[in-house]
Amino acid sequence: MSDDEMNIDDVAAGGAVRRRGRGFQNAAGNDGTVTTEQKYERLESAKDGDTRAARSVEGWIVLVTNVHEEATEEDVTDRFAEFGEIKNLHLNLDRRTGYVKGYALVEYETMTEAQAAIDAASGTQLLEQEIQCDYAFVRPPPSGPKKGRGGREGRGRSASPGRR
Repeated sequence: MSDDEMNIDDVAAGGAVRRRGRGFQNAAGNDGTVTTEQKYERLESAKDGDTRAARSVEGWIVLVTNVHEEATEEDVTDRFAEFGEIKNLHLNLDRRTGYVKGYALVEYETMTEAQAAIDAASGTQLLEQEIQCDYAFVRPPPSGPKKGRGGREGRGRSASPGRR
């Protein structure tokens, strides 16, 4: 078997999975034993105790919806600059029409600035339309493994009885 092929063996005695191939090599050689526990990189969590909002890599991003199609970056900046320094602003345009797609992303450095913008600007008028604001990234509610989920059942096309 060459190094480019990947072979995942059954669980060996001792609770470790033996894997061979590119990507599973340890520093000492070409074959390694990988434990079943995996370590993932984590983003820093909310310090203010808010369990719902999640910080992006750059900062706290506020999603503004129902933005008027003729709004400009200056209109959005004027509305949200009073809550803190805006690190970044995205106002996406429709390629076909050239108008705003209806949403904007406003990025703040701190969660307090983002929360102030959400609380104060949500439900206000921007060019005669009522905008709504919320965090762009939220944590999913905590949940354990669910029965009946996962696997391949129920995904994609089902095979008809005559085809196998």
